[in-house]
Parts: sequence; C-alpha cells; structure tokens
Amino acid sequence: MRKMFKVSLLLALLSCFMLTPFLAEADDSQAQTDVEQPVKVNANIALPALQKRLDALKQQVSTAKVDKQFTALNDEAQQLVSDADKLAVALAPQLAQVQAQLDVLGPPPAPGTLTETPQVVSQRKQLNNSKTLLTTQIEQTKAIGVGAQNLSAQIFGLRRDALKTQIALNTGSILGEKFWSPLINPAEKDAARFDAFGSQVSDAWRQAWSEEWRVGSGSYLLLALVIGLFGRKALDKPVGWILPRWLPQGRFRRSFLACFTTLSTMFTLSISMQLLVYIFTRLPDTAQPVLEFADQLVELTYFSAIIAGLGIALLSNNHPSWRLPGIADSLAKTLGSFPVLLATSIFIFGIIEQLNALVGTSIAATLFGNGLSALLVALNCLIAPVRVNRMRRKMRAEGEQTEARSTIAGLIHLVISLTAVVILGALLIGYIPLARFVTFELLWIGLVVSCLYLLIHFVVDLCDSVFSPSTQSGKILKSTLSLNDRHLSLAATLFSAVGKTSLLLMAAIALLNGTFGSTTPVELLKKIVDIWGGEGIGGVSIIPAHALNAFLCLVIGWYVLRSTRRWLDNDFLPKTMMDRGLRASLVTLFTNVGYVLIIMLTLSMLGIEWNKLAWIVSALSVGIGFGLQEIVKNFISGLILLTERPVKVGDLVSISGVEGDIRRINVRATEIQLSDKSTVIVPNSQLISQNVRNATMGNAQGVATITLTFPLDIDPEQVRNLLLMAYTLHESILEAPAPSVSFKELGPNGIVLSVTGYVNSPRMVSSTRSDLLYEILKMLREANISLSQTQTMILEQPHKAVTEE
Repeated sequence: MRKMFKVSLLLALLSCFMLTPFLAEADDSQAQTDVEQPVKVNANIALPALQKRLDALKQQVSTAKVDKQFTALNDEAQQLVSDADKLAVALAPQLAQVQAQLDVLGPPPAPGTLTETPQVVSQRKQLNNSKTLLTTQIEQTKAIGVGAQNLSAQIFGLRRDALKTQIALNTGSILGEKFWSPLINPAEKDAARFDAFGSQVSDAWRQAWSEEWRVGSGSYLLLALVIGLFGRKALDKPVGWILPRWLPQGRFRRSFLACFTTLSTMFTLSISMQLLVYIFTRLPDTAQPVLEFADQLVELTYFSAIIAGLGIALLSNNHPSWRLPGIADSLAKTLGSFPVLLATSIFIFGIIEQLNALVGTSIAATLFGNGLSALLVALNCLIAPVRVNRMRRKMRAEGEQTEARSTIAGLIHLVISLTAVVILGALLIGYIPLARFVTFELLWIGLVVSCLYLLIHFVVDLCDSVFSPSTQSGKILKSTLSLNDRHLSLAATLFSAVGKTSLLLMAAIALLNGTFGSTTPVELLKKIVDIWGGEGIGGVSIIPAHALNAFLCLVIGWYVLRSTRRWLDNDFLPKTMMDRGLRASLVTLFTNVGYVLIIMLTLSMLGIEWNKLAWIVSALSVGIGFGLQEIVKNFISGLILLTERPVKVGDLVSISGVEGDIRRINVRATEIQLSDKSTVIVPNSQLISQNVRNATMGNAQGVATITLTFPLDIDPEQVRNLLLMAYTLHESILEAPAPSVSFKELGPNGIVLSVTGYVNSPRMVSSTRSDLLYEILKMLREANISLSQTQTMILEQPHKAVTEE
C-alpha cells in the first residue's frame, strides 16, 4: 500500500505539472503573475538551415577576392553568429523544462524495490531522449556560432591580406583625417585588443622578474645588450688584425671582410634579439600571442640586420682602402648613417605591422601602419640620393676628384629616386596598398641585388686566390696534381663562372618569386626545383603577374646567355687547347641550346605545362608539311655540322664554284668569306648533301706547285738545282717536307719540270707561288737559261708570204 501511494503521488504531481500551462492560459490574472513562456522553435528545421548558411559562407569566402565581397561576407557571418545565439537561447528553456520534468519523476527505483508502471517508464524514457536531443542541438548550435565567429576572423585576415594585393584600391590620402584616425581616435575594438595583448606582455614581464626567474632574466638581458651593442665592434678588431696575416695578398681580403661584416652584423643583432625574447619564451605561463610575436620579432631582426650589415660592409668607413665599390671617402661618410636609419625604420614599422596582424586590428589601423612604413622608407630613399648629389657638387666646386660613376650606378641612382617619388605620390593621392607594394619591392630588389654584388665579388676573388700560382693553395695544387699555370688559370675561370651562374640563378628566382621578409634560402632552393611547374595551358591561366615574371625571365635569361657566351668565347675557351673552329662550334651550339631553354623557361613562367602542348606539335607538323621543311632541313643540317664537324669555322672550302673561308655556322646557313672579302651565304643543307672540297680538313698545309717547260738543250741538273734553290730561299716554304723537282715530260716541245713546296696554309699558296715565279725568272735570266718557245710555221707563196703562229 505504501508503494502504491508513492506511485499515485508521483503521477498526481506529474499531471499537475503538465496541466500548468493550460491552467495558466485559462486564468488571465494568474498568467500575468507567472513568468512568460519562451517562444518554442523547431530546432529540427532551424539547425540544418544554420549549418547550410555556414557552409555557403565558407564556399563564398574561398572565392572572394575584393574588399566589398569580404565586407558583405563578414556581415553575413556576424548575422549568423547572432542567429545561432538566438537559437541556443530559445532551446535552453526547453532543456530546462525537460530536466524539471525528469526531476519530478526522479531516478528509476533500484532493482527489487517498488515496480513502476509502464506509463512512468515510458514517460522517463521519452524525457531522457528529449533531453539528449536538446543537449545535442544546443551543442551543435554553439558549434555553428563558434564556426561563424572563426570564419569572421578569417574573413578579417583575408581582407587585410587582400589589401596587400589590391594595389589599385584608393584608401584615402595620408593628409586626410581618416588616415590619422587610428592614432587620434582609435577604435574601441582596436584599443581593447591592444590592451589585452599588452596585459599578456605585462604578465610575462612580471613573471620574468619574479623571484624565481629574476637572476636568469637579468643575465639574459645583460648578455643581449653586450652582444647587440659591442659584439660587431669586438669582432671587427681581431679580424682586421688576422686578415693581412692569414689571407694572401689580393682582392680576396676586401671581399672576405665585406662578407664578414655583413654576417657579423646580422648574427650579433639576431642573437641579441633571441636572448631578449628568450626571457619571455622560456617562461611556462607565457601566452601564445606573446610567443608568436617573439618569433616574428626575431625574423624581422634578421632582415633589418642584414640591410644594416650590407650597408656598413659596402660603405666600409672603418677600412676605406678595402671598400668594394668605387665610392669616394666623403660620399661614403655622408651615407654612413643611411643603412642604420633605414634598417631601424624597417624594424620599427615592421613591428607595427606584425602587431596589427597578430592582434587583428581594424583595416584603418593596418593602413595606418603600412602608410607610415612606406612614408619613412621613401623619405630615406629620397634623401640619400639628394645628399650624394649635393656632396658631389661640393667636391667638384672645391676641386676634388669624384669617382667615375658607371652607367649601372647612375641607373640605380635614378631608379631609387624615381621609386621614392612614386611611393610619395601614391601616399598623397591615397593609394596606400600601392605604396606598400612598391616599398616592399624596392627593399626586396635592393636586398637581392646588394647580396648578389657582394657574393659575386667574394666568389670570384676566392677562386682567383685559391688557384693563384703565387698562393699556398695554388702551389699545393700544382705539386699535388702536376698542373701548370695555364691549368690553374682555367680552373679559376671555370669555378668562378659556375659560382656566378649559381648566384645569378638564385637572384633571378628570388626576384621573380621571393618577397621581403618571408623568403629564406631554403625556400629559394625549393622554388628553383619547382620552377618548371605551372597551372597548365588547358586552363589558360595566364595572369598579369605571370606575364611580368615571364618577361623578366626572358630579359634576365637573354642577358645571362649573352654574358656566358661572351665569357666562353673570350675568357674560358681561349685558355684551352681547342682550335678556333671547335671553339666557335661549341659557342654556337651552347647559344642554340640556351635559347631553347630560355623559351621553355619563359613558357613555364606563364604557367604552360609541356604535356599540354600536343596541339602546338600538331600545328608545327602541318606547318612543316606546307612550307617549313626547308627551314627545318637547314636547322637539322646545322646541328649535324656543329656535332659531326665535316667543316668548321676557319676551314677553306670549295662548293659549287665558290671558294673561301668559313666564318660562321648559323642555325640556317653558313657564311663563307671569299678572297675579295665578300661573303656568300650557303644553306646548311647544301654543305651536307653536295660535294664539298675542304682544303684544310685533313692537312692544314698548302702546296705551291709550278710547272715550267724548258728547251731540249738545257742542263736538267743545273735547272733542277736552280729551282730547288729558289724554293729553299723563300721564307714561306717549309723545310719539312722538303721541296722537290720532278721530271714530268720529255717531248718535241721541250723538257717539262714540276717543282713543289709546302707552306703553312692553303691560303698562302697564291701569294707564295707569285713570289716564287718572280724569283725563278730572275734566276733563269742570270743563268742565261730560257724557257721553251712556241713553234713557228712559215708558209711561202709566190710574191706573198704569210706568217702564222
């Protein structure tokens, strides 16, 4: 009876609880006193709709590119966050109501005690299922809200990054109030974000100087200050003492000192910064944003320090006699503060930009930081050339000798000045993204070109020093490998060329694909390996940036190929044992292969994949079938001439009645220079398919032969000795093989003798033969020896005589 009473009581209470809403609706006065019931929503319909909106937003964000699209999508994301919060709020009372009903039913009885009725068991099961469903729906709603909030943050970051590429976006002049508003009247969200980050930094600072960490923090701080302020100067003195004593005398000392100064400046400042940030990163409770900012600070220090180090090394005010560029001392001292000031400006405003990106400031604050950094860099780059020009005018007015400025130096001077003017103009008319883009490109190009200049000097001077016969390394190589001075000079030229080519390749890839502050040597090596990749011609994705890269690749490749060809033709190959014809063939073959590689590389920069060029091959085959077969035949014949070398540059050939020297073998035709200095262009296919007489292929010597007819009454031995004497006394006739006289014919017209002698070249035969004829006739007259005369026939007729020859 007691158990039945408990069950009845529970059912009564449950019935009353379930009937309460209906009773409240029936009694108006009671409804006013009770709590207003929340509006119920159908989560089974609302929740999938929210998820669908979130997925659609993600898809739209992945394809958005312009600022207006990002702004609209961010508003939709914020609205989605609000709708998700409303749904979660609407579902919370339903969950509380179900939980209250479960509390009324209580937990199920223990086994062996009072048995519940089937209605109570079913009701508890239904309420538990409703509770589980509502809990899951609320969690999913909160997850959608969090996802929308994260998407909004991502949209904000993408919008900030898009400003870096939307260089044609007018954001307002730096003279306007809108630009300075983040400094004068900062936004509440920006101030809150900076305050939150500042509090995290303050917490890390207080923890670093707590009693537990105080000694280590002080030690690291003191060590960082000592290395940063005195590290480079402390290393400069011993190096200045060591260089004249350890390194051989020559240009390698100055290039080594310049590289050492650059590296010592970069590493001392970077190590000092790493020690400073280690004060905070070593702490166990340091916030993640502070750790990220510390890493970015070290990376920014590397780039700022290398700019300062390059400027100090190239100006070399501490060692003027070892300065690499030809700059006067007064000009170098005038520019002495420029590299440090530029590096400091980049470091300070780089910190501002990194902070804006880290804490997620507004677009206005981001533009403010970008505009200030671009303004300061432009002023530095504009003031430096002005100061140089003023100093040069002052030196000329005082009668001092200024350095002879090369065309490249003048061009660099002009480009820096014009670029600074462009940056200032863009800032004044409101194109801050454009100014930032030009500023970073100027810094990156200047950094790459300066490093290239320094490293090329270092590599060339190193190779000259290692392979010099007067240095210890050169003497060791000579004695160990049994080399002579010519071999050492050839090795120095070869290795320096390989080093310069590698550096030029790295610089080209850095200029085309690198960016200031984010490109490392490892990334450059990866880009060199992946440079042949592309989007493929099937998609026709040739965009202006790729077209610009392709144009730069074409110009740089053409310049490198021309310089390499000149180096091969004038510097490297003349030091080898190759003859002139082989050298010319190698240079021509190298040039043809280089042009093909440049074209392939240019197409690759455009994003064209070679496996998609079947249609080009088909078009070429049709063109060859109709009108290009002669060109292709001459091209293939030219390759055969360069590889098989039946004729080469410098050979004396005769083809189709044309005789002359081969001056050049081109892709399509060969140039033959005649004796009158005119040139005949012969298609390469004729040299392959026709009979060609090559007078210098097997034997470079020429044969000078003279055949003379003498009367029958001469002394053959006397004439033979006289002819041999004439050949022997001539300076062009070689002693070996010795001249010889052969008895060619004995007939009624006289004795025919042939004298033969050899000269160094077939080109000397004509002039030598002419000189010998003059000398032989003179000697024959002195010896009273006449040549055989033509027979005369006399016919007599009455009263008339006719003589005929």
